[in-house]
Amino acid sequence: MRSAASLLGIIAGLIGIIVGMVGFGFATVTEQNAELGEIFGLLDNPAFVKFASFSAPLLAIAGGAMAKTRALWGGIALLVSCVLFYTGFGFNVGTMFPIGFAGLAGVLAIAAGKPDEERAHF
Repeated sequence: MRSAASLLGIIAGLIGIIVGMVGFGFATVTEQNAELGEIFGLLDNPAFVKFASFSAPLLAIAGGAMAKTRALWGGIALLVSCVLFYTGFGFNVGTMFPIGFAGLAGVLAIAAGKPDEERAHF
């Protein structure tokens, strides 16, 4: 389950990078050009969209990378990434795979049977 969580998390992050670049670009363009914002629609909170555009893919990739060794922390990061994707962009054709993959990876990582191994970190 940890390997599946790791792979799904990294895939969600890679797809999320594309979603994040589009979201960040749209928020920036509509902030700077009011007439384009009127044509395509204004965002309620462009600062949050920019924050979600950067942090959601970052948390998905980091959570996927941590899923094998630190499953609890990786699972929490993946679930937070899933929530950020949903609240920042909604559920649509561009976000359904990052939301689904990050959510499933988070559940798989947290539900991994054995506890994390205790090791000396230094």
